[in-house]
Amino acid sequence: MTGFPSVLDLFVELAAISSPPGEERPVADRVIAYLTALGLEVDEDDCGPVISSTMGNVLCRLAPTVEGGTPIFLCAHLDTVPPSGPIEPVVEDGMVRNAAGTILGADDKSAVAVMLDAARRVVEESRPHAGLELLFTPKEEVGLIGVEAFDHTRLHGRIGYVYDQAAPIGEIILGAPSAVWIEATFRGRAAHAGMYPEEGRSAIAAAARAIADMRLGRIDDETTANVGVISGGTARNIVPERCWFRAEARSHDEEKLADLVREMTETMAFAATLEECEVETTIDRSYRSYRFRQSDPAVRLAAAAFERTGHTPTYALSGGGADANVFNERGLACVNLANGMTDIHTPNERIAVDDLHTMVEFTLALLDAARELPA
Repeated sequence: MTGFPSVLDLFVELAAISSPPGEERPVADRVIAYLTALGLEVDEDDCGPVISSTMGNVLCRLAPTVEGGTPIFLCAHLDTVPPSGPIEPVVEDGMVRNAAGTILGADDKSAVAVMLDAARRVVEESRPHAGLELLFTPKEEVGLIGVEAFDHTRLHGRIGYVYDQAAPIGEIILGAPSAVWIEATFRGRAAHAGMYPEEGRSAIAAAARAIADMRLGRIDDETTANVGVISGGTARNIVPERCWFRAEARSHDEEKLADLVREMTETMAFAATLEECEVETTIDRSYRSYRFRQSDPAVRLAAAAFERTGHTPTYALSGGGADANVFNERGLACVNLANGMTDIHTPNERIAVDDLHTMVEFTLALLDAARELPA
């Protein structure tokens, strides 16, 4: 086979395509075209309209070529956080960056490029393997929505991996937190701010008091909280009748998470009372925590593959969620692995060219190790 780009060129091509959550179609089409050109069958489910995305979950299956061993699946998301400007990937001093001053999209298109290039190597080199499935999901960045809509029973593999941790290659994530989303709407009373301010009740003041009184940021080693979006008011000369904000809480400990969410909602209610306003809160569970042991087969398999590529495995807990959270909740052992990307979600986002090549070799080593692992 000829005409396939290098993993670097493929990543640069994918990164240059804007794909904020819900608008992943152009990237999905490129992924499907690549896999089809390899002679592989690709299936896309019909969840797109349901989750307000231009694509569904894309699944490609490479049938096992040997008996025995353990089939695995790899998963990467095609959306990025919304870029604040154009994306112009450039290679400078061995690093891929965005010359246009916004995100690069290494999260998670570096993983997409690596998985595609590894699949190419498997096909072109007729590499023996126990079975490989590739899954590409939409709307991960806004709450793992795509993978939530995926029918996980379609997967043959019971062990899987996502490359979605911004850390040096070799780091294996043993656990990730649960997350809860909170939306609070404060309602006061409108009044002319210059003529009759005493008749108004400021919803913005109530929301501001609530935020000021909350414990935010890093609460402890397992727990964080944040208020990320706020909006309210209609004009500078009107006491604002309405204000709302969106917050989140995360923890590896379910009891701590429940206590923190209760504390946050009580703080909102107290602030509303002090400002003579009302508050309505909506609480949604986003995703659930998971925890692996180093002795678990999925972790041992990743460690063996890292060792085969000259990396000493390290182990950590993550403060963020990934598609792995959903698979683990549904009974599939899915491990998040670091792939070298740095400063994700920022204008300084970057990844080393060498790390792209290394993760391709790691993926092939992972397939070799899985071939040797009894099912």
